Amino acid sequence: MLLNASGCLDALVAPDVARSLDAFVTKTVTPLQRDGNTPVRIAETDVGMLNSIGLANPGIDRFLTSNLPRLEQLGVPLWVSVGGFGTDHYADLCSRLDDYASVSAIELNVSCPNVEAPAESAAQIVAAARLATRKPLWAKLSPAVPDVGEVAKAAQAAGADGLSLVNTIRGLKLDMRTLRPALGPGQGGLSGPALKPIALAAVATCYRATGLPIVGMGGIRTGLDALEFVAVGARHVAVGTTLFADPDAPARIRMELHAAAREHGWNTSEDAYAVAHEDSLSLRTT
Repeated sequence: MLLNASGCLDALVAPDVARSLDAFVTKTVTPLQRDGNTPVRIAETDVGMLNSIGLANPGIDRFLTSNLPRLEQLGVPLWVSVGGFGTDHYADLCSRLDDYASVSAIELNVSCPNVEAPAESAAQIVAAARLATRKPLWAKLSPAVPDVGEVAKAAQAAGADGLSLVNTIRGLKLDMRTLRPALGPGQGGLSGPALKPIALAAVATCYRATGLPIVGMGGIRTGLDALEFVAVGARHVAVGTTLFADPDAPARIRMELHAAAREHGWNTSEDAYAVAHEDSLSLRTT
């Protein structure tokens, strides 16, 4: 499937773009409304984009009564991203979403670099969410940990059905006139081309560690980029920063992905799934 990275597309403003995806992932929803971080919140860099939005969102009550009914009219599967500051927050959010048939999956945002991280581990959050919902759970992990494969295995043991890899990593840009941070909060999450090698490594590591289905994201601008994620073990891919500059990116990337697969000798992109691991797997079994 081709999805959007959470927070990179407002489907209510650009419904046609959302309909060009195989599933739409919402901006992260928290228990209460959040205004987000102090502006400036977005800054371009030579290698990508920094953002420090701070999970601005209407809160779960308004999301369910106002946003979700309008999102349901898109006619595409909906993945709801949820975030909080403790296991009870995640569990409550998942419980609130459990009875909505329009919600196809829940993405647990346990790795946002722009808010204070929950004290509990990703595994504890996944375990609490698993008890609260029957929906498929996708744990969105950060690559900024000593061993993302171990985190992925812990999330799998706690009940995660899949992984979203990766979230942004912390970065800093200075205003060249003042040499002060360009973003209001100082640092922000880096996305775009610089994130791609890091994301590919995380997907490859977590594929080997868990075998779980993975949504790969980070610096995907072309169909060939997407094919690389498939090759290292991503079942699905998500487009993020590219959507800000090119709203037609989903349709373009989809066509380019099929073309890139054929150029490499495969009938479909699915034939390229995990081919980057074939040599290591054959060595492991001999």
